[in-house]
Amino acid sequence: MQRRVLDDYEPGPIPPRRPLDRFGFIKQGTNTTNSAESLVKSRSTNGYEREARRVRKWRKMIGVGGNDLKHYLRRKPHVVKRRIRKGIPDCLRGLVWQLISGSRDLLLMNLGVYEQLVIYETSASELDIIRDISRTFPSHVFFQQRHGPGQRSLYNVLKAYSVFDREVGYVQGMGFLAGLLLLYMSEEDAFWLLVALLKGAVHAPIEGLYQAGLPLVQQYLFQFDQLVREHLPKLGEHFSQEMINPSMYASQWFITVFSYSFPFHLALRIWDIFLYEGVKIVFKVGLALLKYCHDDLIKLLFGDPKSLLFICSREGRPPQDLNPRPLRGPTTEQVRQVASERSRVQILGRPPLAGTNKQKALGIPKQLPFEKLIHALRNFPEDAMDPDTLLPMAYSLKVSRSLEESTKEYEKKHGKHIQPAEVL
Repeated sequence: MQRRVLDDYEPGPIPPRRPLDRFGFIKQGTNTTNSAESLVKSRSTNGYEREARRVRKWRKMIGVGGNDLKHYLRRKPHVVKRRIRKGIPDCLRGLVWQLISGSRDLLLMNLGVYEQLVIYETSASELDIIRDISRTFPSHVFFQQRHGPGQRSLYNVLKAYSVFDREVGYVQGMGFLAGLLLLYMSEEDAFWLLVALLKGAVHAPIEGLYQAGLPLVQQYLFQFDQLVREHLPKLGEHFSQEMINPSMYASQWFITVFSYSFPFHLALRIWDIFLYEGVKIVFKVGLALLKYCHDDLIKLLFGDPKSLLFICSREGRPPQDLNPRPLRGPTTEQVRQVASERSRVQILGRPPLAGTNKQKALGIPKQLPFEKLIHALRNFPEDAMDPDTLLPMAYSLKVSRSLEESTKEYEKKHGKHIQPAEVL
């Protein structure tokens, strides 16, 4: 049977109109899921004027078409860094992302290449891409119509990259990167920004996040575990006791750069910094989240019912944007295996954790600390997701030296998985 590609499918019916937030996501309710947006809107009654002033400053800084930004970067890099950390104006975000990532230069050096990849080449990943498209930002209006313009654009970008770099091909998490970019730029611009990221036009290449065996994911998780032990030793010790490692909750942070289930306004702010400063911000934000929720996580380990995270986990609060197929998190079977191992260790003589009698008196199941903690680590409370609270905390964390040392340690143990990559 001849293989069908997305162009062979007719667009599905246009979804009914529903209330949208300012980013184009469907509003799920008036009390909970909209609170993040209301938080952003309520900060200042003069928000529009302040935003207009910011836009004027940015336009003056980057010049017409962004031609002046490189010159400004050479003269006042500290000013550019400070403004990016405060957030790029939404109306200029797509252009600035292309400038600071180096993707604009790649496009100009490779005119016509994207069109050739989309039209004239075939990919072994086409069916996988089609299957996963509906799982990418399913609550955003641009991607809602089955085989509609948004899904076709996403398919084209992912297919083109799978042809451009056949060694990487296509991995599910790549759809969230491409989808986020398509909300701020054209197909061709999104494709070359994806190339710039994975091949390392400005910062170190991250294609290892998607290569067979996910070698760079394994390295980053090892490094993040080291950082947790260094910056949050008490929490790191308890994680070790409960046999909880970053692969159980942090894989998608690196694979999708927080675009999978984090509030969109926070994800955008992180991406502003990520494109300018590199992957270091992912480590910092992850650490800041754990630091912000440190006390609640410790209490949760002992089943304290007064813990805010405990309350959230009992209510089963879902992520902002559910995806039918979780990305790289632990499966139910993995959770059961670790829980079984924990029971075996306890049977062999490990002293019970403090608070066990309290849990029993409260009627809390013994598996609560482990299973509820995993849930809490995937569903942080809303106040932890406020960028004006979380990001300054992340900026204050010093991780560069630790990352360098843990990189050498990892390479010594496992060998260097990622070779330096050059872009066209």
